[in-house]
Amino acid sequence: MINVHHIPICPFCQRLEILLELKERRDAVRFEVVDITRPREPHILALTSGSTALPVMEVEGHGALKESLVLMRFLEDRFPEPPVRREAPFERAVEELLLTLCDPFIGAGYRLVMNQDASRRDALIDGWNASLKALDEFLRERAVGEGPWLFERFGWAEVAFTPFFQRFAMLPYYEGVGVPDELTRVRAWWDACVAHPAVQQTSNEEVIKLYYDYARGKGNGALPEGRERSTFAFEPHWRDRPWPPQDKYAPGASDAALGLV
Repeated sequence: MINVHHIPICPFCQRLEILLELKERRDAVRFEVVDITRPREPHILALTSGSTALPVMEVEGHGALKESLVLMRFLEDRFPEPPVRREAPFERAVEELLLTLCDPFIGAGYRLVMNQDASRRDALIDGWNASLKALDEFLRERAVGEGPWLFERFGWAEVAFTPFFQRFAMLPYYEGVGVPDELTRVRAWWDACVAHPAVQQTSNEEVIKLYYDYARGKGNGALPEGRERSTFAFEPHWRDRPWPPQDKYAPGASDAALGLV
């Protein structure tokens, strides 16, 4: 059996869920939820060599694997039908080229949402827009066909990027920033990706409510000053909480105002 220790709202973990949905093999992997508001259990730390990064996969008879793209490649090989990665060598290389733009895009988005210095905001928005422009130019040059995807269907690159398109619903809410109007090619790709049936593990409301602490500069369960409960807490359920304040540069909301107590 394959076990994956994961955080349900984590985009790196969601990559695996999307891939398995495309293969109709979701039940072939057991996902075990980790509460990031609590210290990691010794068993999990042993699997990750002391790191708190997730997901981590246990493969019966073999040991542990980590890093989401590595885990994606393992699952693609373990469950080869239907293939999600391109099979032709050149097309697979194009997929990998697009993935080289993923980390800069992710970094630009998280730097902007976690920023607490309003004087840095314009420069960070410039970095965000530059990362989107690079994606737009790549798709215009390399995408095949007239559809929104890199190739003719939702595929490997879409699996890798879509969880972050969904997480960056934080940016219009907390920063008033989205995809610039002139970047129509990446806008079409983004919209098609987040609408795909295989990626509906989360929603904009869930992301915005749970990631409020990120907008206050605190990630991975860390607490903003004056708070006792993380917005990543399982209870109360996020649906039962009020929407967080949008002004991230104002004094932060209390646990009570966030519906956490």
